[in-house]
Amino acid sequence: MRFVSLLALPLLVATASPVLAKGCIRGAAAGAVGGHMVGKGHAMLGAAAGCAIAHHHYAKQARAQKAAARAH
Repeated sequence: MRFVSLLALPLLVATASPVLAKGCIRGAAAGAVGGHMVGKGHAMLGAAAGCAIAHHHYAKQARAQKAAARAH
């Protein structure tokens, strides 16, 4: 049951706004594995943190690409 809820959150975010959720699924998967390795019950927290961190990374990367495109 936890596995289903672990997949539900990132998929819900990705389907709600595909543009804003870039990297969320990949980050959530990595965070869930990391949280699972840390201890029981930490997979959900890891998935949420991984989603947020990966989204931030991809958003920052997109801003840098837009700035580079404007400079040329």
